[in-house]
Amino acid sequence: MVSAHEAQPEAPSAAPSEGRPAAQVLVASNRGPVSYTLAVDGTLEARRGGGGLVSGLSAVKDKLWVCSALGDGDREAVRRGVGEQGVRMLDIDEDVHTDAYHGIANSVLWFVHHMLYQTPLEPVFDAEFRRQWASFETYNRAFAEALAEEAGRGAAVLVQDYHLALVPGMLRELRPDLRIGHFSHTPWAPVDYFRLLPDDIAEQVLRGILGADRAAFLTRRWADAFVDCCNRILGGTGHTEIGVHGLGADADFLHGRAHEADVDERMAALREQIGPGRRTIVRVDRTELSKNIVRGLFAYRELLEERPEWHERVVHVAFAYPSRQDLAVYREYTAEVQRVADEINTVYGTAGWTPVVLHVKDDFARSLAAYRLADVALVNPVRDGMNLVAKEVPVVSDHGCVLVLSREAGAYEELGGDAVVVNPYDVSATAAALHEALTMADDERAARTRRLAAAAVALPPQQWFLDQLDALRRT
Repeated sequence: MVSAHEAQPEAPSAAPSEGRPAAQVLVASNRGPVSYTLAVDGTLEARRGGGGLVSGLSAVKDKLWVCSALGDGDREAVRRGVGEQGVRMLDIDEDVHTDAYHGIANSVLWFVHHMLYQTPLEPVFDAEFRRQWASFETYNRAFAEALAEEAGRGAAVLVQDYHLALVPGMLRELRPDLRIGHFSHTPWAPVDYFRLLPDDIAEQVLRGILGADRAAFLTRRWADAFVDCCNRILGGTGHTEIGVHGLGADADFLHGRAHEADVDERMAALREQIGPGRRTIVRVDRTELSKNIVRGLFAYRELLEERPEWHERVVHVAFAYPSRQDLAVYREYTAEVQRVADEINTVYGTAGWTPVVLHVKDDFARSLAAYRLADVALVNPVRDGMNLVAKEVPVVSDHGCVLVLSREAGAYEELGGDAVVVNPYDVSATAAALHEALTMADDERAARTRRLAAAAVALPPQQWFLDQLDALRRT
């Protein structure tokens, strides 16, 4: 296990930075709750983040959130001493962060857990990989040292996700008095795929997480895969408790936000693009390789090919928001999504009907408008830790929506009984599932939507976080 120091029997004597009192609840994640933009006139503008993690952590007011500076604005804010109460942003060397975040976290660990490698050609673990891995260790060590400095005696520290897989082990050596938890927001790879990693690196990742008192996952399937890796590679999980907490949708927030004026405006614009009397198949995703957008478009194309009765009667509303465009493989994937959508419109479109309405600019209000309008929601990832879109659409839907859901999404464990379930690689079966969803009787669709919505909000974000914190304190 890599560590910056020898194990310390006592908490470090250094006081928390900036005169803050020692924290009793700490959270660590790569991205924090706020980001900063540096304007041309030198002023800094703060922007609050969203998502399940930010919503969940709002359940505890008196906490410290340790995160990384992600851009020039964030780094300038740290250097000027600008920040929010309860947030410590780390100005990690930009090259180190790039190696750790893009080179390892997003190009290796993400690919392993989502099983994305084209194995005849990749991965290649060479000297360049080892150089980047050293940066990943440095990046994780910066978090461990900051947490050790800020935490009060016996504090609870909740470390988030694969970016910080080494932090629990490093922090345990620095502060054995702390209660440490790690939560994985991604799937966990089956052992044979996880062992694509070099043997020493695979062991280091596992031992890093096992430095925690408690390691938690979104589904039992991912937890079992982690345990299997530990058993096969290390001979067990040691004293680390394994937990499962399935993050749910925030019903109160969604219901309120989905009926604000800007959402109504986006609905009117979408209705005009769709045309009167047509059914809608909606998807909302980042252009992340694991989201399987291209195969979803192929399935829609096959639906139009095999069932011409849907011509002029259905529109695929596809929101594919660009993701990780600094990586070439993501730029190529985004371009392929656009190409296939354009091809479908060229082959099947008419003067009054655009079969695919594709939007690539992120717009949350427009996404909520699409949720409300959807007759069918297509959620077909090749692999996904949970997928909150699958949970949000039934909660927001105005008139009931059939969920076509991949069995490889974490949400399948909770929602599979009331969804139309597909193998995400089977384009023809997905096309058939879309037809089944489009032709489902109104009463059955409404009943399924009610049950899906109830399951989707069973563990809302704030309770999800509090359950983890309570379980860690009991461990």
